[in-house]
Amino acid sequence: MPLPVDVAVMIDETAEEIREMQTHSSSIVAIKAADALRELLDREFATVEEYVRGLQRNSSALRRAQPSHASLHNTQREIVSRIEAGDFDTIEAAQAETAAAIDEVIEGVENAKHEAAANAAELLADRTTVLMHDYSSTVLEAIEIAARGGNHIDVYVTEARPRFFGRKTARRLAEIDRVDATLIVDSAAGHHLDACDRVLFGMSSIVEDTLYNRVGTYPITATAAELAVPVSVVGASEKRIDEGFVFENEFRSSTEVMREPAEGFSISNPAYDETPTHLLTNVVTEEGIEKID
Repeated sequence: MPLPVDVAVMIDETAEEIREMQTHSSSIVAIKAADALRELLDREFATVEEYVRGLQRNSSALRRAQPSHASLHNTQREIVSRIEAGDFDTIEAAQAETAAAIDEVIEGVENAKHEAAANAAELLADRTTVLMHDYSSTVLEAIEIAARGGNHIDVYVTEARPRFFGRKTARRLAEIDRVDATLIVDSAAGHHLDACDRVLFGMSSIVEDTLYNRVGTYPITATAAELAVPVSVVGASEKRIDEGFVFENEFRSSTEVMREPAEGFSISNPAYDETPTHLLTNVVTEEGIEKID
């Protein structure tokens, strides 16, 4: 028996939203995807096995929508694995356990984000100047924590082309007392880095010895290494993964780069790039500040 139409539509709509990056933070994506599975909890299924298969199918669809995010992969697998391992006499029991798993996963992600931000705030002394790239709700929270503690922070924010997520970051920073934000074009990062005390990135995922993050992260990190500017990556530990995950880059539409037709040339628009972790100074998670040797 197929899933009810309204459930399938809801999951598809959430998957499409994730695919189009309407929600920019990878942690928020993971939370949104976990919450989407609640649509299966009040629906009718013939057997427990059918319910589990429906959960597996919908979870796979959500993971495929944004395969670059380790947090999405990890949280979905955590929910599904918990149900797969269960021995349920009724569909209602399986659904109740799914609801509990979703609640715990969301709470875990939110707590990890807050704790990682608090740890990163320790790196932001008064009058620190940092450079940010892209949009990271965890990095923004770290800056806000430091500012609430009385520290004045100057922030250079790249536009993060081609979708200009940096503009959203700059607008958010402008709302925080004791924070002075300056929006710059991506190619100006090298010009301003020498005046910075630190680079702060969020993370889409760290897979073994590679950071996958918004395109532009690698050249900024390499330039910072040349100038001896520390680079810190901030995020929940569930964004780190060693096995069972293969990063897939996403190539966005050429219309995000230029609206008019490309005549006589092609346009490449990758969403992410790969940065060797040996170029990083430290990785900050809810578990603390890990120095990279």
